[in-house]
Amino acid sequence: MIKSKSSEAIRKLIHISSLVIPFTYRFILNYNRLLMFILLFVTLVIALAMELYRLQMPSFRKMFHKLFGLILRRHERGDFTGATFLVFSSLLCVVFFKPIIAFLAISYLSIGDTFAAVIGMSLGKRKFLGQNKSIEGSLACFTSILVFSIIFGTGLNPWVFAVGALAATLAELWNIPVDDNIKIPIFSGIVMSLVNILV
Repeated sequence: MIKSKSSEAIRKLIHISSLVIPFTYRFILNYNRLLMFILLFVTLVIALAMELYRLQMPSFRKMFHKLFGLILRRHERGDFTGATFLVFSSLLCVVFFKPIIAFLAISYLSIGDTFAAVIGMSLGKRKFLGQNKSIEGSLACFTSILVFSIIFGTGLNPWVFAVGALAATLAELWNIPVDDNIKIPIFSGIVMSLVNILV
């Protein structure tokens, strides 16, 4: 159990560091969509090549698991890792969503998923029916995303990111066989785009 908690803590530390993707898009590239697309596309190609090589070559897989085995979830040992899904969903966000919405949607994954896990593991007492996720974790997810949006969502109608925060929280809670690294940014991005048209 201690090993499991420490592994999850390391995973979430890496997860929060993925804010480098949306922050690079906004503050370094100044929302240069083409350049961000190229960077993410090249990164995705490299990630996919490594994933396929890992899954097909036992010697490389053994070395990979020795280096990253502590933070790999059980299903990732025989499938793509969350990092590859993260790069893929970030690429989709950059291509299909308005820049500020793409920035927020990608950030929601880093912020919300991390706070949901940290608070859920340490303070989560009230579990949702049939799930391992807690009300406390979901509240932490929503609150952290909303605070982040208030700080960085300048230029957007507050209703857009308020509903986006709720959408990201529901996506994190939603128990469907789709990686969080895809469903959180894509679902919240779609919802924010629709609300942005309406308000």
